[in-house]
Amino acid sequence: MKKVCVAVSGINAVDNPGPGIGVIRSLKEDSVLEIEAIGLAYDAMEPGIYMDWLVDRVFILPYPSGDKEGFLNRLLYVKKAANIDIVIPTLDAEMPVYIKAADYLQSMGIKTFLPTKSQFELRGKTKLTEVANKIDLKIPETRIVTSYEDLVKALNDIGLPVMVKGLYYKAYRAYTYQEATGYFNKIVAEWGYPVIIQQVVSGEEMNVIGVGDGTGGSLGLVAIKKLWITSLGKIWTGVTVKNEALLNAASNFVKEFKWRGAFELECIVSKDDIYLIEINPRFPAWVYFATGVGINLPARLLKAALGLPVEGKNEYSAGKLYVRYTYDIVTDMSIFQSIVTKGEC
Repeated sequence: MKKVCVAVSGINAVDNPGPGIGVIRSLKEDSVLEIEAIGLAYDAMEPGIYMDWLVDRVFILPYPSGDKEGFLNRLLYVKKAANIDIVIPTLDAEMPVYIKAADYLQSMGIKTFLPTKSQFELRGKTKLTEVANKIDLKIPETRIVTSYEDLVKALNDIGLPVMVKGLYYKAYRAYTYQEATGYFNKIVAEWGYPVIIQQVVSGEEMNVIGVGDGTGGSLGLVAIKKLWITSLGKIWTGVTVKNEALLNAASNFVKEFKWRGAFELECIVSKDDIYLIEINPRFPAWVYFATGVGINLPARLLKAALGLPVEGKNEYSAGKLYVRYTYDIVTDMSIFQSIVTKGEC
C-alpha cells in the first residue's frame, strides 16, 4: 500500500456539515492507499477535531478571508509539522485562495487537484445560463438586479414566489414583495451587488457529484434524489438514481469545460425538463454516499493528483438509500485545551 498524508478541511460535522469527514472516511476505505488524515479546522468546537479514530492530527488555520499570507504560512507550518503530501479543500470560501496559490503550494511540496480560476468562476449565478446552454439543461427565469427599481421590475416580470440569491452565497425564497425586499437588502449588506432574482421551479431535487480529470474526462459520476432535507437545506435522506439525461449533462459539463477536480451540480427535475440551479466546485457534504455505492471519488481524486492509476468502474445501483444521523462523542478535555492553546493536537 502507498502511504499518503492528506490534509482535509471542512471537518465541521454539525447541523450544517462540511464535506471533510465524508472525504476522510472515503479515503481511509480505499484498498490501495494507506492514509494519514490531517484535519484542517477553523474553530476549536468543530466535531472532527475529536474524532480521533478517523482524523489522525488536527491543526487550526486562520480564516482564508483574512490575511492570505498568514493563511499560507500556517499551511506551510502544517506541511513541516505533519509532512503532508496533498491538501483537499472542501469549503467554498477557501477555494479562491487555494486556486491562486496552487503553483506556489506545488513548489513547496503540497499537491492540489483543483479547478482553474476560470472554471471556478462558472459557479457564479450569472454564468449559469452559459453553462446550461452548453450542456443541454434549462435554467429558471432569472434577472440580475443592482437596484430597488430593478428588483421591483424583476418581481413583476417573474411573479411571486421567487428565489433571492447572492452571486455566490445565500439563497432565500420570498413569497411577498416585502420578503423579497428584506432578503435583497440583507444580501446587499453582506455580499454587495449584484443580486439574482430567480423563478421558483417545482419538481424533484436531484444532484450529481463527480470528479473531472482536467482534460475532459470523468473519473466518476453519481446522481441522487433528495428525499428529506434539513431546515438549512442539507440532505438528510436520499436515494441513488439513474437519470440518464442528468448524468449525460454532468458528463458533458466535464467534457465541455475540461473540469478539473470535484464538483456537484444541483438540479430540479420536472418531467422531461432539467433545470440547473447551482454549481459547487468541490465535494458536497454527502460525498460518502457515492463511496458507499462503490464510486470512491475522493480516492480517485487523490490518485489522479498523485499520478497513480485511477479505477475505471462507473456503475452503481439505483435505489440505494442514504441516511445521515447524529452521534455523541465523549472524550478528554485535554484535546480541547491543546487546540485552544497550541492550535493543534
